[in-house]
Amino acid sequence: MSTAPISATLAQKQRDEVLQAIATIKEKLPFLIDLTNEERKALPKMGDKSRAFVSKALEVASQNPEFLPRSFDLEEMRKDIQLFEALYPVLLSLSQLHELVDDTSLAVGSEAYAAALQVYNYAKASGQGGGLETVVEEMGQRFSRKSRKAKLETATA
Repeated sequence: MSTAPISATLAQKQRDEVLQAIATIKEKLPFLIDLTNEERKALPKMGDKSRAFVSKALEVASQNPEFLPRSFDLEEMRKDIQLFEALYPVLLSLSQLHELVDDTSLAVGSEAYAAALQVYNYAKASGQGGGLETVVEEMGQRFSRKSRKAKLETATA
């Protein structure tokens, strides 16, 4: 992990442009769907190991269409494979971008939280009589825990 702190800003204009670029990507891929978790689990998955199998099946089906039932749509299979292959590099690129954005967000959030903890500790240490008691108490609520009795009473209510 990089130990150098992140010191950057994202101007509203840049953020808007990034969001517009994402909207443009969605617009360019109007066939994208949103599956439920149950639907995801029910679908057979095509990963790296399955790609060769699928390609071989298409080759066999293309060269020997006579054994396929009439209802089998070979052209649709071909289109599905072509779309999968076209989407694959897009998926890899977006996955890498997602990981970078996620890691950066995590690191920056961690930096901000660590700084906030320092502020809280400094305010706690020097806040006596400085008018910070109320703010320190409010900030301290972040660390308060309900007793087991209070949790049980809430759960039964």
